[in-house]
Amino acid sequence: MALRGAEEGAQEENLRRTLEPHKDATLFLAPARVGHRKKMNLKSERRGIHVDQSELLCKKGCGYYGNPAWQGFCSKCWREEYHKARQKQIQEDWELAERLQREEEEAYASSQSTQGAQSLTFSKFEEKKTNEKTRKVTTVKKFFTASSRAGAKKAAQEKIVKQGHLGRERNADNILRDLKEIFTPSWELASPTEAEIQESKSPSPSINRQASIETDRVSKEFIEFLKTYHKPGQDIYKQCKLFLDTMNHKRDLSIEEQSECAQDFYQNVAEKLQTRWKVPPEKVEKAMDQIEKYIMTRQYKYVFCPETTDDEKKDLAVQKRIRALHWVTPQMLCVPVNEEIPEVSDMVVKAITDIIEMDSKRVPRDKLACITKCSKHIFNAIKITKNEPASADDFLPTLIYIVLKGNPPRLQSNIQYITRFCNPSRLMTGEDGYYFTNLCCAVAFIEKLDAQSLNLSQEDFDRFMTGQTSPKKQESDSWSPDVCLGVKQMYKNLDLLSQLNERQERIVSEAKKLEKDLIDWTDGVAKEVQDIVEKYPLEIKPKNQALAAIDSENVENDKLPPPLQPQVYAG
Repeated sequence: MALRGAEEGAQEENLRRTLEPHKDATLFLAPARVGHRKKMNLKSERRGIHVDQSELLCKKGCGYYGNPAWQGFCSKCWREEYHKARQKQIQEDWELAERLQREEEEAYASSQSTQGAQSLTFSKFEEKKTNEKTRKVTTVKKFFTASSRAGAKKAAQEKIVKQGHLGRERNADNILRDLKEIFTPSWELASPTEAEIQESKSPSPSINRQASIETDRVSKEFIEFLKTYHKPGQDIYKQCKLFLDTMNHKRDLSIEEQSECAQDFYQNVAEKLQTRWKVPPEKVEKAMDQIEKYIMTRQYKYVFCPETTDDEKKDLAVQKRIRALHWVTPQMLCVPVNEEIPEVSDMVVKAITDIIEMDSKRVPRDKLACITKCSKHIFNAIKITKNEPASADDFLPTLIYIVLKGNPPRLQSNIQYITRFCNPSRLMTGEDGYYFTNLCCAVAFIEKLDAQSLNLSQEDFDRFMTGQTSPKKQESDSWSPDVCLGVKQMYKNLDLLSQLNERQERIVSEAKKLEKDLIDWTDGVAKEVQDIVEKYPLEIKPKNQALAAIDSENVENDKLPPPLQPQVYAG
């Protein structure tokens, strides 16, 4: 919720300063229907989509930045419209319930009218008789009993005395507590030990877990910051603890309802600091930043990309879309950035790093800071390339190119998280709001990007999206003399990649053909072998008789001479 009181003049001045450099510019290549209110115009030399700078503002005309997530409204106007629609829906539901109840009662009465018509007169007579008898008995009792007024008066006096004692005790406790707050330093009242004790008593089991290093660091920084506010600092700390306890008991609420609670808390604290404690607007803004950091560091794991939403599904869809658009070149987006210049290349790398680093931050303000640093690097890259200050016509196409080249993780979840839980005054005014609105436009453009936006035919666009081909290198005679060698080399590399892709496809086709030929050859050889086996069957002959040994008994052995006998000679 924005602060419209003392801050309104400062916010309008910030808005004027932000828009002053781009007041005559239009945003080229913005989405066709960002916030359902973007207008399409065509250039004579190139088809494209243009968005006037004024169309980034709230469509209700309040002067603050709008947001596609809020249907083109700013935070304040969106909440007003949301509450109006919600009250209208509640009123319609109430009227419907009353009408249904009335019809049911009429139907029941009509069904009972026939049965109750006969006993109606007798029932009224009995009721009147009973009331009259009760009245007479009560009147007689009053004459023979003690005065009821005296007893009631005595009971009332005893009650007053008892309440007086309790009231004095409560007043004494309140006085002691106030004296303690006055004479006790705020850092003792808001010590980390006390915070841990209070969190350990919380009914939520997740709070009982050991706090992370970052949570402890943020808590210490928050307490050190509160020391400079003295009495208001103690009140801020108490309200923050009460809000955290309340959110712990509201885990079952939808993420939109939790966002409403956070926005209401921001508004109430800011108004109390201004009206009750008379804190200057600049110190209120610093206090709100610290409060947001302290609260959202603890609430991050519960409210960032919750399972009850479709944020994760949107993240996957955007990542898949960006991967499918990898072939988009800077020339198609008219990006005035020359990455052949070392300084420009460094700026592009830093911008991509910042937009990717956004996902590692836990506080909405820190995520916005990453977007702002990325945008400033983009402006510096354009300025170095063109040797002149960048305009909105140059910024948005370059931001789209950076998003396509970096493909930041969980992009939609981060945008939704910032929209839901960031201090809305940052999204409605200043450079943070301006850059965040442009990022939303860039994501919306990527989701709706078509052939006409890139000045391509639908056939070429479909071929690029399916990966059948890639953008071809321009002919040498069609190059402009001002085109640098890096762009020519890039298109030459793209042409080589296209040729390699075609060669790979031919190799795959030939390999499949060779595989088929090998299978056919194997089948042919096996068939020929089978035919030969069938034509010339194999005959197995019986085993030949073994040859007889020399000393075996046979007929031929009889013809041999007798063996020599040893002879003895006498000497």
